[in-house]
Amino acid sequence: MSSATSGRFGTLFRWLGLTLVVLLALQLLAVLAVNGWSDESFRQLLSTTLVTQSPMAFVGMLLMLIGQRMDEPVPGRTPLRWFVGVVSGLLALALLITIPVTISGDRAVSDQANQALLAQRGQLEMAKAQLENPQVIEQVVAQGEQAGQIPATATEAQKKQAAQAFMNRQLKQAEDQLKQAENRRDLAANQRRIGGTGTAVVLVVAFALLGLVALL
Repeated sequence: MSSATSGRFGTLFRWLGLTLVVLLALQLLAVLAVNGWSDESFRQLLSTTLVTQSPMAFVGMLLMLIGQRMDEPVPGRTPLRWFVGVVSGLLALALLITIPVTISGDRAVSDQANQALLAQRGQLEMAKAQLENPQVIEQVVAQGEQAGQIPATATEAQKKQAAQAFMNRQLKQAEDQLKQAENRRDLAANQRRIGGTGTAVVLVVAFALLGLVALL
């Protein structure tokens, strides 16, 4: 590859890398413009934005270093290397700070989901307890007769059996819905832990290494 071609690619890589870093800055500015530090949802949004968008800046600064190396093969602490080193250090520090924020937010969301599921399970247990309640069965029979689901000519035993079968189907649907909600809760919790906290830890290490490579 000729020096002229190498120089063009080096310049292109640097500009592409700078563009990706600027895009991260714009994403963060869009969140910081709200200025809601006291709000837990704001802190979570800022942490999520930083974790999800930082890989873009990592690739950008890596391209900048590659472009610099293509133009200047001899190692040296150029202004661009200082820029990459400083920005990498700042992002590593910011991501390190977001880890406890992400963990606390995960705990709060999990507590809310558990409370909602506990209330739903309590309602389900109350509904199960009504299966043998004569008054409830009579109400279900009356509603079934009005809706035409239970024949008026059926015997009392048949009406009771039909009402209990209807209640059992309703309980089965409620149990399935509760199980689906629990699965969604577990899936969301795993995504927050792995995709949030785990990614933040990996990015802290990655940016720290990138800063060291840029300055050494």
